[in-house]
Amino acid sequence: MHIYTLDKWKHTHRFHHGSRENEKQTHRVIGLTLAMMVAEIAAGISFGSMALLADGWHMGTHAAALGITALAYYLARRHADNPLYSFGTGKIGILGGYTSAIVLALVALLMGAESLARFQRPVPIRFEEAILVAVAGLAVNLVSAWLLQGAHAVGHSPEGHTHGHPHGDHNLKAAYLHVLADALTSLLAIAALVTGKFFGWNWMDPAMGLVGAVVILGWAWGLMGETSRILLDRDVSLDQVAAIYRAIEADSDNRVADLHVWRIGPGRLAAVVSVVTHFPKAPAHYKELLRNFEELMHITVEVHTCQSEPCLPPA
Repeated sequence: MHIYTLDKWKHTHRFHHGSRENEKQTHRVIGLTLAMMVAEIAAGISFGSMALLADGWHMGTHAAALGITALAYYLARRHADNPLYSFGTGKIGILGGYTSAIVLALVALLMGAESLARFQRPVPIRFEEAILVAVAGLAVNLVSAWLLQGAHAVGHSPEGHTHGHPHGDHNLKAAYLHVLADALTSLLAIAALVTGKFFGWNWMDPAMGLVGAVVILGWAWGLMGETSRILLDRDVSLDQVAAIYRAIEADSDNRVADLHVWRIGPGRLAAVVSVVTHFPKAPAHYKELLRNFEELMHITVEVHTCQSEPCLPPA
């Protein structure tokens, strides 16, 4: 006979999996980005380039977003065992991403307004110096992407048979995509400065500032949509839910009376399942039916006995 203490039946709520190495890489990229941001903004003001100034501010938004990412890592780690977080701290990073998206959208609108103003009030541009700074900014973006891409590539978790999309470290994924957006904006700035220098198309500078603003706004909108779906518990696809139904109802004469599935962190789902059956078994049996759903980390099962005549023989 086995005797279990209360502690034997407890389990952890550490459902987030942002690694310390990912956090360290984020800090390195923040340092690079802040240094380049100061250089580009100063150069944009000194050399009169709106595209360069836009890229500098884009670097600033990137640094702010990465700062929120780093803070989210810290808070998630610090409160990992805090019982006030009912399902762990996995959504802290998602909230950080949503906040970053709002900041990015506001800055994109300001950049667009400034670019439009430059069409009305053009300023002289020192192209040679501005091009050198823009190329340096692109180099920093590429180095930042290299620092983050390895961790981003391994940041996905297996899906089992949930028929969904991979959800890796959402913080790191957002940072990586933002670095790529920065690189694109740097390229636009270089294109504007080169065409202005060799063809006299000074209008390209504010035009590329507008394009950069649209890129940032589009990225921010996408991130807001992705993170808000998770925060509002509508991130799990109907295919995933249907697969869970099938896994339960394929056994005996089980019927799922109620099912709630929601994301509690990157690559982590929780589920509450209410089963009605003529041949009830222990909750562990129904959890075993869902063993192939590797994202399901926290499953609660209630079993109800159907009082009508069974349609099938006992399992």
